[in-house]
Amino acid sequence: MSKATAPDARWLLLIHQIPPKPDYLRVKIWRRLQRVGAVPIKNSVYVLPENEGTREDFEWVVREIVAQGGDASVCEARFVDGLSDEQIEGLFHAARNAEYAEVADGARRLAEALGKAREARRREIVAEAERLRRRLGEIVAIDFLGAPGRLPAESALGTLEERLRSAGPAERAPASTVRRADYQGRTWVTRKGIHVDRMASAWLIRRFIDGEARFKFVAPKGYRPQAGEVRFDMFEAEFTHEGDACTFEVLCERFGLARDTGLAQLAELVHEVDVHDEKFERDDLAGFAALIAGIALSSRSDEERLERAGQALDAFYQFYRRRKTS
Repeated sequence: MSKATAPDARWLLLIHQIPPKPDYLRVKIWRRLQRVGAVPIKNSVYVLPENEGTREDFEWVVREIVAQGGDASVCEARFVDGLSDEQIEGLFHAARNAEYAEVADGARRLAEALGKAREARRREIVAEAERLRRRLGEIVAIDFLGAPGRLPAESALGTLEERLRSAGPAERAPASTVRRADYQGRTWVTRKGIHVDRMASAWLIRRFIDGEARFKFVAPKGYRPQAGEVRFDMFEAEFTHEGDACTFEVLCERFGLARDTGLAQLAELVHEVDVHDEKFERDDLAGFAALIAGIALSSRSDEERLERAGQALDAFYQFYRRRKTS
């Protein structure tokens, strides 16, 4: 339905038809829909709550299906007969609860194994716990309606992490990093209408990664990168969200910048404004969020947003870096 006919539409429906060939396409689309948190209500009909992010997720799936010769449409909907809103909410809760239960069960198994584990096995448990933490973040990101399974999953994982801390440090595998030398003089591409994560990531790129960086702001749907371009914070980008980490955090980690105290403080603020998961308790979050919102509202172009955000982020960085070490 259109906005004119469904002003109170709460849901988005993806209605699609996948061609019989190639054979892998059906499984690929099914996995994609799982990753964005969609649930099926009929054969070839999936539903998501209506918002800007879920609309973009469905549009990417549509693009992929159509590119392979299939047919797909996204429509706004409200249910007036048959399924009720409560029943659809129940489908989302059931899907997320099952995923939360897998995390909780995994955390409990690791906690049981920890007591008798030798050093080599403890290192494995640390790595597995980190994977569970990332997986939990992925589920939370698509838990649009607050499934009750989140609390026991967080509790089980928190208990495991506390036992790991009590058992003492174990060696960790080095983070996967990339060489800055390989990313110089590039054109960095991201979605139009930049907000906090893209503002901060672009500032980080120009300030710490690629001093000659050029930026291109594009419509995300159907964009194909050209030679020498690097994408960030967009679909299939080289650098984008990983688990519960926003793009700014991923860039810091991948380029070996995460130990910079000023950047670490900024990363927490960017994460909270972008992800909204209350992972970090920041007394200064409201002021930072208001500044970012003001820049977005008062700037006429992405280039202007980037320039103004860059000046603000320079000041924030100097403040946090010096406050931490003073």
